[in-house]
Order: sequence, then structure tokens, then C-alpha cells
Amino acid sequence: MNYRKLGRTGFEVSEIGYGAWGISGKQWIGAEDKESLKVLRTAIDRGINFIDTALAYGDGKSEKLVGRAVSDAEVNVRIATKVPPKNRLWPARPGIGIEDVFPYDYIVASTEESLRNLGMETVDLQQLHVWNPDWIDSDEWRRAFEDLKTSGKVRAVGVSINDHQPDTAIALIETGLIDTVQVIYNVFDQTPEKKLFPACIKHNIGVLARVPFDEGSLTGKINESTTFPAGDFRNSYFRGDRKREVAQRVQAIVDDLGLPDSTAVPLTAMRFCLSHPAVSTVIPGMRSLTSVDGNLMASGQGPLPEAIVEILRGHAWDRNFYA
Repeated sequence: MNYRKLGRTGFEVSEIGYGAWGISGKQWIGAEDKESLKVLRTAIDRGINFIDTALAYGDGKSEKLVGRAVSDAEVNVRIATKVPPKNRLWPARPGIGIEDVFPYDYIVASTEESLRNLGMETVDLQQLHVWNPDWIDSDEWRRAFEDLKTSGKVRAVGVSINDHQPDTAIALIETGLIDTVQVIYNVFDQTPEKKLFPACIKHNIGVLARVPFDEGSLTGKINESTTFPAGDFRNSYFRGDRKREVAQRVQAIVDDLGLPDSTAVPLTAMRFCLSHPAVSTVIPGMRSLTSVDGNLMASGQGPLPEAIVEILRGHAWDRNFYA
């Protein structure tokens, strides 16, 4: 496992982290707690030392599982979590003030609840789970983050940027008041490269690259006959004709790169994310030992050849399946 600096925090984090949404038992259906703990502990044993969770993931269930998994770890594991919007609206909506989403007392109380779920006195990184640039001058989040750091309840702070809106955090980065950003970045959504990543490099901001497989599209396993359990959010994400579109897009990548078949796409997709120097860690979900093994193959291989990156640039896809 290779390790990178998480921006100015100074934390050394595994370049492949663990995204813990999928073990929450809600929206991603099918994860059993016993298996999730086994997968988490195996990932840690294999060198993953960064886990991203959130209070909203299963109403604290994900945090509790993460806390159990790291409680007996023999290494120091960095934990990131998130404050959910008080109005429970993802993404942040224009025109709604921060007093309805992230008031000071709510940010502090949510952090304390997360610490109880995790069984910890301090969390390494606390993030706002949505962001609206209209809030940039608000005292609510500024004071809450400052007080949480001063009290020792959090070590670093950041935001999780709204889906497919990377530029909305650039002014926030320039304030110098946050340490990290979390953003969608993958072969299909390359928009952070244009403005966000240069700003992160300039200001030494850590980057958590989320959704490296586009919720499963870039695993090469989605086709027209793919089905998901009842209640799984992917039924909405891949609704209508989207599975066919995804399969065609993935096959085009296979053809352009001369890959043997779509099973070779995930490794390429992960290495694409790791090839950008702004990225501190990539946080795919892992719900099986097979996924741990597959994801870890990308670490230590170095950046993709520039010729391959250029081909992949031609596969950027401007759309929003969350809408």
C-alpha cells in the first residue's frame, strides 16, 4: 500500500481508503454486519488506514461498525465522518439559508453523536455533508469548526461537495478555513481537474475522491439485465435506459484501450483517479473480500501512462444520474 499526505493535515493516509456508505444497511441493500466487520478488518490488515463514514449512513450504523472494526486494530486508522444537513436534503438547495441546514449547535451536537457512535473522543476529519457557496461568510460553520478543533473533538475539517458541482467549493478553499474536500472524480466525471484540483494543490488541500466507479458503472458489471435488491438506491440511479447507456460507454473504453474485456475496467478506473497529483486518497465502497483484493491491486502501480490518460479523457460523460 502506498501512502500520501492528506493536504496540510500532515496525516499519512493510504491512497486507497474505505468508503463506508455501502455497509450502512440503507440504500445499499444486502450487507450483513458480520461480513462488513470482516471486510473492514481485512482492509485494515491489508494497509488501508483511512475510512470515510457519515452520521447519515444508516442513522449511525456505519459509524458504529467502523468504531468496532478500528477498536482492536493494531495500527492507527484515520477516521473521517460527516454532519448531515439538518433539513435532510441532498444536495444543498439554492436559496435555503445555513440556519436551516448547519446551525452552530447542530454541527456540534452531530459531531458529539458521531463520536459516541464511533466510541472515540476525537475524530480525525469532520466534514459538512453538503455545501452551498452562499454560506461562505456565515459565522455558523466557521465558529463550529473552530470550536470543535479547539476543544479537541476534531483534528481537521472539510466539506463534501455536492454531486457534480466541484467549482462550488473553490471560494471556500481560498478562505483557508478548511483542510479537505471530498468530490466525485472518475473517468466519467473529470470536471474537478479543470479548476478544483489546481486550487487544492495551490492551497495544500487534501482531496478525497469519491465514487471512483460511478456507483458501479465502471466495475464493468452493469448491463441491461442487471438487477438490484428492492429498496436499493441503484434502482433509481440506473433507471430507465441508463444501464444500456452505461454498458455501451464501458464497452467503448474496453475497445479504445484494447482491454481483454470489461473485467479489466475497474483497475484502470482506479488508477485513473490515483494518477492525478491532487488526489490524496480514493474511497471506493467495499462490501466483500473480493472487492478489497481488487481495489488494492491499484496501489503502488504508479500513474497511468499519459497516452492512456488522454484516451480516457475522451470518455468524460456530462450527465447527472442522481437527479
